[in-house]
Amino acid sequence: MTYNYYLITLVTGAIITAVFLVLRVKKGGFFGLFSKTVASVSFVATAMTAAHQKTSFYEFTSFMIMGFMFGLLGDIWLDLKWMYLENKDSFLYAGFISFLIGHIFFISAILHNSPWTFWSIFASVVGALVISTGAVLLEKPMGLSYGKFKPIVFLYSTTLSLTLTTSAVTAYITGFEKCWVIMTIGAALFLFSDLVLSGMYFSVKQDKNTPVNVIINHTLYYAAQFMLASAIHFVK
Repeated sequence: MTYNYYLITLVTGAIITAVFLVLRVKKGGFFGLFSKTVASVSFVATAMTAAHQKTSFYEFTSFMIMGFMFGLLGDIWLDLKWMYLENKDSFLYAGFISFLIGHIFFISAILHNSPWTFWSIFASVVGALVISTGAVLLEKPMGLSYGKFKPIVFLYSTTLSLTLTTSAVTAYITGFEKCWVIMTIGAALFLFSDLVLSGMYFSVKQDKNTPVNVIINHTLYYAAQFMLASAIHFVK
């Protein structure tokens, strides 16, 4: 029965996300913010229903759910950025910080259950730094201008990348257990989503915030969050 609840919540969340995408593109404003909040609550609910059957993994599921809660907060801050333009920088910083903290919780969940070694941690950290450093160095070739946000972009990129690399390394050293493969895919989708979002926020030409990019960004983002939530169902 718990498995059914997880599937029902997952499917319902996917439907709500589709409705949100329509409202975000067609209406925006309050309707976009409200529907996005509901969609984000859906991935938190999916994580909670998946966690309900994994009581022996309390620490892992607790860390993951906290990560999703901060993701929900980040979603709200970033949408408020478009509604209150006079405070857009403050909301953008708040969004970055919320997601950064969320990824720290995801990383904590991974490390708590990973049979990690010094070398697996070393490989994860080096891989994350390579990705985040590349994101900063490729700023101009990609037609971006981070400006005063460059430090927080680097810090956030490092934490997001560490979620990806710790998941991937853990998948490798566990013989590609399903939970860690799903976590890796989810983290990769998260990264791709933020690549699209960086163009929407920091493009020099300010021409990337289009309906197509909005749909691509949010499709990748919610797919990432639901994948990460589903990883809880498969942890063992």
